[in-house]
Parts: sequence; structure tokens; C-alpha cells
Amino acid sequence: MPGVTYFKPAGIPLRVLEEVQLSVEEAEAIRLEDLEGLEQEQGAEEMNISRPTFQRVLASARQKMADALLNGKAIRIEGGNFEIVARRFKCLEGHEWDVPFELIVSSPPALCPTCGTPSIEPLLPAGSGWGRRGWRRY
Repeated sequence: MPGVTYFKPAGIPLRVLEEVQLSVEEAEAIRLEDLEGLEQEQGAEEMNISRPTFQRVLASARQKMADALLNGKAIRIEGGNFEIVARRFKCLEGHEWDVPFELIVSSPPALCPTCGTPSIEPLLPAGSGWGRRGWRRY
């Protein structure tokens, strides 16, 4: 989840701005291809979607960003069809650990690696929780 979810042109009051909504998966596609430098095949694999779907999501994201930048619109990142996988876990004894994504998919942890207790729970990403519009990251 992006840490910042709203951008607006400087000097223009929010009340008069048009807004472009970028979905979370569109923002992720931009991050993977344009920021991380992954090829479309690699980005599609990271997002667990087909390469043609990745290409469509990326094209949509770029079109929306161009519209916002060139026409002075705000960008809101929210919504879409996505899943956040917990990678950090904690046991009732207080031990915390990270699990690689590949292992979570194939075999989620059942025991704490430090003390062996089966009483474990996933930790949510920092800033997640219930807000005015339902589940979201703050």
C-alpha cells in the first residue's frame, strides 16, 4: 500500500479540482515497472496476474496520471481489486518474525520459529485499520 494516497496541484484549492482515481493495483503496476524497473512479465508475476492484464493495468494508470498532470487534476489512490498478504507474524509470547511471500503462499506458518507455540497471528501492515470508508491504510 502506498504511504501517500492523495496528490494535488499546488496553489489550486481542493474544492475546485477535478479528481482522477488511481486504483491500488494501477499504482502497484506503476511502482513495479517505472520505479523498480521490472519487465512486464516480472511485474505480472509479482502481482499474480497475466502479462496482458498487467499491460492493460499499466496503460490505464499511465493514461490517468497523464490526464491529471497535464490537465491539473488531483490524483486519489484507492480502491480496486487487490489483496494484502501479511508477511509479519507474532506469537502470544511476543516473538515477531517475517515470512517470505513465496512461503506464505505455499505453506503459511503454523508455529513460532522461536518458541514453537501454535498461538500465532498475522500482523497487519503499519497504518492499516478501519476508517470512514471501511478497511484502509492511513
